[in-house]
Amino acid sequence: MTIDNLLQETKTRMQKSEQSLQGELAHIRAGVANASLLNGVNVEYYGVETPLNQIASITIPEARMLLITPYDKTALTNIDKALQMSDIGIAPTNDGDKIRLVIPALTNERRQELSKQVGRCLEDAKVAVRNIRRDANEHVKAAEKDGEITEDDARRMEKDIQKLTDDSTANLEKLAKAKEKEILKD
Repeated sequence: MTIDNLLQETKTRMQKSEQSLQGELAHIRAGVANASLLNGVNVEYYGVETPLNQIASITIPEARMLLITPYDKTALTNIDKALQMSDIGIAPTNDGDKIRLVIPALTNERRQELSKQVGRCLEDAKVAVRNIRRDANEHVKAAEKDGEITEDDARRMEKDIQKLTDDSTANLEKLAKAKEKEILKD
C-alpha cells in the first residue's frame, strides 16, 4: 500500500468490516422470517455440498414462516436432513412436497440474549475498525520518518484517517441499533 492510496485502502477495509457486521447480524434470528437465516446451510446434492439457495427456492409466505421448495423433488430428504443438522435451531416440517420452517416467537429473556449478542458483534467490528486505523497511522508515521511526506501532511492524513474511523464507527452503531430495535420489538 503506497501513501498515495492509503486513505482509499483504509476506507475500503473499513467498509468491509461494516459488511462483515451486516452479515453477522443477518444470522441473528429476530423472531421474523428472513431468508438469510439459511445462508450457511449446505445440502449434500449428488455427492456435492451445495448451498441450499442453489437447489431450492426460499419464500416467506407469512411473517414467521420460511417455505423451501426444492427444484428437484429428490433433494427433499437431503434438505430436510441438512436443516435438522444445521445450527438454526428450528425443526423443519416436511409435507412431502415442500419444507416449512416456522420461526417461534421470542421470549423476553431470549430477546435480551440476542441483544447482548448484537452488542458483542458490534464491539468486535469496532475493534477491527480501530485496528485498521492503527495500521494506517503506522503507515503514515513510517512514511513521515522515511521523508516521503512532511509533518503537516502526516497530521492531515491522521485527521482524515480519524474521520474515516468516526464515520465507520457511526455506521456500525447504526446497523447494530437497527438490529436491536428489530429484536426488541414485539
